[in-house]
Amino acid sequence: MSLLKGACIIGQSGGPTSVINASAYGAIKTALESDCITKVYGAANGIKGVLEDRLYDMGMEDPAELAHMKYTPSSALGSCRYKLKDSSVDDTDYKRILEIFKKYNVRYFFYNGGNDSMDTCNKISKYMLANGYECRIMGIPKTIDNDLTGTDHCPGYGSAAKYIATSLMEIYHDARVYDTGMVTVVEIMGRNAGWLTAAASLANYKGNGPDLIFLPEVDFDLDSFLAKVDEIYKKNKKCIVAVSEGIRDKNGKYISEYGADLAQTKDSFGHAQLGGLAAFLADEVKKKTGAKVRGIELSLLQRCAAHSASQTDIDESFLAGKSAVEYAISGITDKMVGFERSYENGKYVCNIKLFDLTVVANTEKKIPAEWMNQTKDGLNEKFVEYALPLIQGETKLEREDGLPRFVKLKKVLASSEK
Repeated sequence: MSLLKGACIIGQSGGPTSVINASAYGAIKTALESDCITKVYGAANGIKGVLEDRLYDMGMEDPAELAHMKYTPSSALGSCRYKLKDSSVDDTDYKRILEIFKKYNVRYFFYNGGNDSMDTCNKISKYMLANGYECRIMGIPKTIDNDLTGTDHCPGYGSAAKYIATSLMEIYHDARVYDTGMVTVVEIMGRNAGWLTAAASLANYKGNGPDLIFLPEVDFDLDSFLAKVDEIYKKNKKCIVAVSEGIRDKNGKYISEYGADLAQTKDSFGHAQLGGLAAFLADEVKKKTGAKVRGIELSLLQRCAAHSASQTDIDESFLAGKSAVEYAISGITDKMVGFERSYENGKYVCNIKLFDLTVVANTEKKIPAEWMNQTKDGLNEKFVEYALPLIQGETKLEREDGLPRFVKLKKVLASSEK
């Protein structure tokens, strides 16, 4: 494979995480240090920044400041939820992307995101190939949902799982302060896959977790749910429930739709806007049991909790970005950087493995049925064995005056090469 010289663009897409910037930093730092990458651009708000010719010159940033990206949550370059149509239906966006690539002599493109972002990567890669424009394109995974196919786990998941497990342990202690009864319903993110909600079971591993856990992988029956909560409450005067926002009934209807019209609203990818589930279930439990009930929606807190991030997650995320650039320089294209797990002397090891974008795009990985308990309202030791290594290590996040020190980018807009 011949040495390819040219500029690169790094973009971020989809929902934020605690560690997406660690991946971006891994890619940016490695690209800046590469001899064959002539310029390093950051796309403002993902693919929209490419389409709108809004690119940041990352070489203008102070290297010491850039290093803070590794411990800064959310998407420092800005994100988007923009779905490219198939080029066979409408190639307007693709023509524009090719025009921008040619304008800046872009020969490397790295896109950091989840399922839909890998789809974007795949479509651009195929279009460039079909039009004879040499450009190496790599997907860098990101999703707290942990639902990308192939890879053992996704950057962002370990930190979100750690926050969720920690929060459930704290809620457990709070809920037991008074001698009066209480039921607590905690709503956790996860549309179609229950990886995040399953993380609540890590709190049980330490004896301070929820009594019941409900995942989208299992049909949800409201009457059965209420009966289980009522039984536990009558026995213990306390009950904690963890529920995934995406739980559905046997007909496929979101339970959150039972109590609100929110799920009728769709985003740009056609996904229902979820939320309000905890409040709805709390109201139903109160009617059934007469107990004091609290509905808690972790909402955005679980995806950007950099203060409790897993250092393992941070380091692996950085490695994913770094590896994407290294593989592209070596001649690899049209792949997603993923993880493969192994054990050496009984100790967890994370290895890099490449996956075809075609395989990864728009497919979802669910929780294996054998990782759930017999009654499908909790997880067993197989899940704990899987998740526990991913939450290890305390973040090295710098603090000033007792508060986090996050990155402050200058975001100097690029001008095309002369």
